[in-house]
Amino acid sequence: MTDLDRRLHAFRADLADAALEGRVDSARFVQGVAAQIAVPVAPLRPSPDLESGIDTQLLFGETVRVFDRKDGFVWVQADQDGYVGYLPDVMLDVVEQATHRIVTQRTFVYPGPELRKPPLRALSMGSRVTIVGKSETRGTHYFTLAGGGAVIADHCLPISEVAGDDYVAVALRFLETPYLWGGRTGFGIDCSGLVQLSMAMIG
Repeated sequence: MTDLDRRLHAFRADLADAALEGRVDSARFVQGVAAQIAVPVAPLRPSPDLESGIDTQLLFGETVRVFDRKDGFVWVQADQDGYVGYLPDVMLDVVEQATHRIVTQRTFVYPGPELRKPPLRALSMGSRVTIVGKSETRGTHYFTLAGGGAVIADHCLPISEVAGDDYVAVALRFLETPYLWGGRTGFGIDCSGLVQLSMAMIG
């Protein structure tokens, strides 16, 4: 038996994180394989079942360690906050070094540097992107993303920079955002997600 929280430590009876060897009982210990979230929002669940609850959400560009793949699901631990859970394997891709973070509450990814085109997807504050180019259309500056698409440049900051020094000001930008259990985005957020995101944005 162990008193470790399974939401924050990757261990099951059949498989566990190699870092936990000697601390938990498990049939096998493995090193996690790095991967990256490839969808705007990835709900992390306590079981490999789309009908199960949501413990937290992972944002585009955040990285995880994958310990197991089975029946279309992966069992992972998030690098951002250590949460452990399951998500569909189609939500992951290989790791590409992020260069910038989204610092507005929400932003659109357009097919190219033109905001009049229908957007491909929407990203929330804290999402991580890789910039490979820049351009300008009618005075609006855009960054081109690895993998395609463009975002408004003013909606991004380099990973090494912080979005101010006032976490309360960041939190206030989420006024009237719908409450969502486990939410961490501008589309739905809970209390812990709000605190975590606000603090992360100021470093």
